[in-house]
Amino acid sequence: MTTDVSPAPVERATRTSPPKGQLAWPALVALVAAGGTAYIVTHNPHVSGGTFVCPLFATTGLYCPGCGGTRAVYDLAHGNVAGALAMNPLFTLAVPLLGVLWVRWVMRLRGFVLREWPFPTWAGIALPAVILAFLVLRNVGPFASLLSP
Repeated sequence: MTTDVSPAPVERATRTSPPKGQLAWPALVALVAAGGTAYIVTHNPHVSGGTFVCPLFATTGLYCPGCGGTRAVYDLAHGNVAGALAMNPLFTLAVPLLGVLWVRWVMRLRGFVLREWPFPTWAGIALPAVILAFLVLRNVGPFASLLSP
């Protein structure tokens, strides 16, 4: 006798359609992301003067955790994952997670009941610590040349 051990299917809530305007925020986020990506794709940030310069880098010469993100978006949009990782590995690795979170947001608003993702307390400390460590390591120490854009 065999038993089916497949995960439980996603259940649909009783609500058939979201209240009016509830999907406006995810739509706005998607529109802004698509518009920003379209701008970056048409203005090569690898060329001097192609796009804007990070204000922190322009004033201090230090790379912030977001430095290289524009070039990473350009590289990802052109299918160059290795180039994007070289520009800003933290941002590049966060892109798929941000996509999954956006899809879950829309599914919840559409009435799907999804399993909760537990957010452990330590993660609230670890995330800022990783960003701060990335900031320091890309500006000083032996990893500076490896992590700088």
